[in-house]
Amino acid sequence: MIDITFQALLFLFLAAFIAGFIDAIAGGGGLITIPAMLIAGIPPLETLGTNKLQGMFGSASATIAYARKGHVNLRKQLPMALMALLGSMIGAVIATHVPGDVLKAMMPLLLIAIAAYFALKPNMSDVDSHQRITPFIFGLSFAPLIGLYDGVFGPGAGSFYMLAFVSMAGFGLLKATAHTKLLNFGSNVGAFAVFLFNGVILWKLGIVMGIGQFLGAQTGSRLAMRIGARIIKPLLIVTCLGLAGKLLLDPTNPIRIWMGF
Repeated sequence: MIDITFQALLFLFLAAFIAGFIDAIAGGGGLITIPAMLIAGIPPLETLGTNKLQGMFGSASATIAYARKGHVNLRKQLPMALMALLGSMIGAVIATHVPGDVLKAMMPLLLIAIAAYFALKPNMSDVDSHQRITPFIFGLSFAPLIGLYDGVFGPGAGSFYMLAFVSMAGFGLLKATAHTKLLNFGSNVGAFAVFLFNGVILWKLGIVMGIGQFLGAQTGSRLAMRIGARIIKPLLIVTCLGLAGKLLLDPTNPIRIWMGF
C-alpha cells in the first residue's frame, strides 16, 4: 500500500476534475492526470493502472451525458467500443513488457499534425460531411488501432479518435466528440482489466480521482453540447498543441535525448 496524504488526494481530485472537463470536450485528460500522479509520488506502473480506473469514470460520465441527448446510440455503437476494448487490452499487455520510447517520440509530431488539420480545415462544424469508410471498416481498423495505442501509452487517444471520426467517418465535431467518449470508455475498460490482473491499481486514489473525473466530464460535456463546434474546435487545437509542447519539454523525451538537448 502507498500512503497518500489528504492534501495529495485533494490535489489529485482537482487535477482529475480539470482533466475530465477538458477530456469530455477535446480529449487529452491523461496528460494532466498522469503527471499529477507522478508529482504526488505514485510509481509509474501504478500511475498507468490507476489512471485507467479514474479515466473510466470520466469517459462513462461523458458518454452517458451525450447519449441522453441523442448524440450517440450506445446499442448501435457497442461493437465498435468492443473493438477498442480488445485493442487496448493488447496494448496494455505490450505496455507491461515493451518500452514506449518510439511512441513518445512520435506522439508530439502527430499531435501537432492533428492541430494543424483542425486549424486549417475550412467549414468544420457540427454538421456531418462525406463518409469515406463504412462504420464496419472503421470498427475493424481505426477503433482497435487507436485502442491499442491507448493501452500502450494513452494520452492523446481522444484526439486521434476525433481525427478519425471527422476525416474518415464524416462526423460533425459534436457527434465525433460523443462517439470518441464511448470508444475511450471501451479502451479504458480493456486496459484497466489488464492492469487489474497485474495488481497495479490504487483503489482509494482511483475512486477519489474518478469522482473528480465524473463531475468534470459532466460539466465539460454539457458545455460542449450547448456551444458545439465553437468551443470544440479551438479547445481541441489548443489541447493538441499543449500536449505536444509538454511532451517535447519533458527531459526524458526521446527526441530531446537524440538531439542532445
